[in-house]
Amino acid sequence: MKLKLKSFIAKIYSVYTSKKIKKWSREPRKTQEAVLKNLIEEGRNTLFGEDHNFNAFQNYQGFKNNVPLRDYEGIKPYIEKILEGDVDVLWPGKPIYLSKTSGTTSGAKFIPITKDSISNHINCARNALLSYIADGGNPEFLEGRMIFLSGSPQLDYCKVVPTGRLSGIVNHHVPSYLKRNQLPTWETNIIEDWEEKVDKIVNETLNEDMRLISGIPPWVCMYFDKIKEKNNQPIAKTFKNLSLLVHGGVNFEPYRAKLENQLGKKIDTLETYPASEGFIAFQDKKNNEGLLLVLNEGIFYEFVPVNEIHNDNPTRLMIDEVELGVQYAIILNTNAGLWGYIIGDTVKFVSKEPYRLVVTGRIKHFISAFGEHVIAEEVDDAIAMACNKFNIKVSEYTVAPQVNPKNGLPYHEWFVEFEEVPNNLQEFSIELNKNLCQKNSYYKDLIEGNILTTLKITPIFKNGFEQYMKSLGKLGGQNKLPRLSNDRNIAEGLQPYHLYLQINT
Repeated sequence: MKLKLKSFIAKIYSVYTSKKIKKWSREPRKTQEAVLKNLIEEGRNTLFGEDHNFNAFQNYQGFKNNVPLRDYEGIKPYIEKILEGDVDVLWPGKPIYLSKTSGTTSGAKFIPITKDSISNHINCARNALLSYIADGGNPEFLEGRMIFLSGSPQLDYCKVVPTGRLSGIVNHHVPSYLKRNQLPTWETNIIEDWEEKVDKIVNETLNEDMRLISGIPPWVCMYFDKIKEKNNQPIAKTFKNLSLLVHGGVNFEPYRAKLENQLGKKIDTLETYPASEGFIAFQDKKNNEGLLLVLNEGIFYEFVPVNEIHNDNPTRLMIDEVELGVQYAIILNTNAGLWGYIIGDTVKFVSKEPYRLVVTGRIKHFISAFGEHVIAEEVDDAIAMACNKFNIKVSEYTVAPQVNPKNGLPYHEWFVEFEEVPNNLQEFSIELNKNLCQKNSYYKDLIEGNILTTLKITPIFKNGFEQYMKSLGKLGGQNKLPRLSNDRNIAEGLQPYHLYLQINT
């Protein structure tokens, strides 16, 4: 098949880019040492560099000795100086943007993006697509329309530095050769109300030649649902040339079955790992597990064993010191001026040649009310296995401990929104519990020791999670529902959305 010009050029450029990626990925230590050297040199004449003796060291050991790990609260005093108009605070000059995020574990955060770091976000997104093409992916998505389900690109210019959501900021830097094909329009994209925005996006895209869709899986599901409400047919019939779904932000597996059902056919998927703090990894091979860690784009990584992250002096490892299958907290040092920054994600490596990882959860998102320390990866795997066995589709879910039930032993309560509530819900619960026991030996011991009883499922009615997120003002954009909680705050907030309550009333 003869390629059109844009696809042909992309095919050639993808081969060139793939060779460059292979070169730095084969020299992980050397690549990361070069990044660290540059970061230290640039950071010496900043307030942070002066506070942390950057002139006194040149290597990683010296860096570790002088730069402690910190979360957002630890770096917040420096951010406040930036907001007051100070320059040379965390990085030379001042940021070109502050990415505003509500976070999943704290209040509003302002993450700096500098003229040096913006290329990380743009280049990595581009290289993810080029790697897909180089690996045999169809480049003809470039010839049709593309949709990016994202936050508003409208920035707040009231502050010293322009402020907005990451996805909105990046929208200003989409290359012109893609911009012409991009939807939604500016007028639609700046709508703040997510439901109104999706309705407008549906109207704009329904009769277009959509070929690529990008977004967080639950919001892609919502978009597809609204498309089907309009024409009552699979997405593949509406968008006959749709060939690629780009996703990130949450684990894709719990949504895979629903999305494939909505689509009516299988299409290629491309996973990415972007964050306000930096674009960390992307899927470079269609059939390989894990995401390629980006080692050459202005981020120096450290990895701390998860069980040490709250220690006063935790083990801090460079890339070539990590082991496969071990849970690590990922630490970022960036050319945006983040130093020893605990981003909050946990990862594990599935390959060393090259270094590929999977995101396993959040440091603060786990259940250990009874010492079980269940993490997001385990619940995601457990429910995916149960859904596959019973051919059940789940839209969304979250889990919380029930420590003080009115009757019987404590248990884990799963709040699940099914596409259709299964007739054999009890069998599904038993299978889910069995799977979680296989994934987490501590949980299994608590069940077998009669400390916990088998998990219980509370069905949530259709679109109940959307309504819950809307009630919090967190519907759409980059907002994500935590999978796990150690308290009952989310559980209590979901009370009005219980399916059986709806039926009984």
